[in-house]
Amino acid sequence: MAISDVGEYAHLSSDQIEELGRELDAVRAEVIASRGERDYRYIHSIIKLQRGLEFGARALLYLGARNRTVWALGTGTLAVAKILENMELGHNIMHGQWDWMNDPEIHSTNWEWDLVGSSADWKHTHNYLHHKYTNIVGIDDDVGFGVLRVTRDIPWEPRFAGNILVNAVLMLGFEWGIGLQAVDTADAFDRDASPADRRRARAFLRKAGQQILKDYILFPVLAGPSGRQALTATITANIIRNIWTNAVIFCGHFPDGAEKFTLSDIETETQAEWYLRQMLGSANLDGGPAMNLMSGNLSFQIEHHMFPDLPSNRYSEISLKVRELCERYDLPYVSGPLWKQYLQSWRTIARLSLPDRYLRRTADNAPETRSEKMFALGPRMPGLATALAGVRKGRAHQSR
Repeated sequence: MAISDVGEYAHLSSDQIEELGRELDAVRAEVIASRGERDYRYIHSIIKLQRGLEFGARALLYLGARNRTVWALGTGTLAVAKILENMELGHNIMHGQWDWMNDPEIHSTNWEWDLVGSSADWKHTHNYLHHKYTNIVGIDDDVGFGVLRVTRDIPWEPRFAGNILVNAVLMLGFEWGIGLQAVDTADAFDRDASPADRRRARAFLRKAGQQILKDYILFPVLAGPSGRQALTATITANIIRNIWTNAVIFCGHFPDGAEKFTLSDIETETQAEWYLRQMLGSANLDGGPAMNLMSGNLSFQIEHHMFPDLPSNRYSEISLKVRELCERYDLPYVSGPLWKQYLQSWRTIARLSLPDRYLRRTADNAPETRSEKMFALGPRMPGLATALAGVRKGRAHQSR
C-alpha cells in the first residue's frame, strides 16, 4: 500500500534526512536573499504579455470572428492568455510568491483569478491542505480529487468502473472540478449547514455567477454581430485551458514514481521529512522555456512543492541544485516528457477502474502504489534510486 515510513522507503537515516533538510533550507535562504529587480521585471513582463494577448484575442473576435481563420487565431490566443493567467499568474501569485514586493496589485490577499472557483477557498484546499499534506491518502483531497481512484489505498467501489469517463469529464470542465472540490452548493440554502460551509457555498455561487456573466454574456453582447462566434470562442478557449491545466497537474502528481503516503505521525513530521515527502511525491516535466512558461513553471513540480512561495522563475536554477542533492543522497528525481507522464496517469486511472483481484502487481510494488514493504524480501541497497533500479532489473529478468 502507500508509504507509511518515509525514511525507511527512502533508505535514509534520521541524521541523513535532517542533513538533507539543512541543505534545502540553505537553497531556500539563498534564493530569498537574492530576490530583486530581475524577479520584479519578470512578473510584470508576464502580466503585460497576458493582458496584451487577451486584448488582442478579444479584438480579433470582435472585429473578424465570422472569418474562420480569424476565429481560430483569436480563440487560440485567448486560450493562451487564459492559461497564462491561470498557471503563471493566478496560481503562483496566490501562493504568495510575489508578496515580498508589497505590490497590492499582485499580492496573494488581493488576486482573484479567471476561474469559477473562489480564490480564498482555493488557497485553503490547495495552499494548506494539498501542500502541507501532499499525497497523504485520506487527508489530501487532490489524491483523486474525491472522484477518481488513483491508488489502491482507496478501496475499489463499483463507481470507480467509470474512472476513465469521469476523468474525461473532469478534464473538460476542470475549473468546475477545482471550484467545487470542497463545496456543496446546497449548503448555500441549508439553514442547518455550518456558517463556514454556507459562506463557502455562497462564495462559489457568487464567483461562478460572475464568471458566467463575464465570459458567456457580457463579452458576446459587446461583440455585437459577432456575438455568437465570440461565445463559441470563449467556450472553446476555456475547454482548452481546462485540458491543459488538467494535463500539467496530473503529470506532476500521478505518473509512475509520484508516491502516495499514509502517515500516522503527521504532527511530529520535521521540516526535513516534509521536504523528503515532497521530493518523493512529485514529478517534473521535461521541456524548454515555452513549457516552463505555459505550465506556470509547474514543469518543476518537485521544486514547487518544496518551495511553493519562492518566485516561479527561479525554479529552473533551483532544480539544478535539487538534482545534485538527489544524486548525492541516491534519491530518484522523477522527470519526463508531458506525453509520457500524461499517458502513465491515464494508464493508472484505467488500471484502477478494475477491482484489485484483476491487477497483477502487488499493492506494495506497482507503478501507481508502492511502499517500503516492496524491499522487505530483497537485499538492503545503499539508497532508494539504486534499490528501485534493482527492482526494475529483477522484473526484467523475471519476464525473460
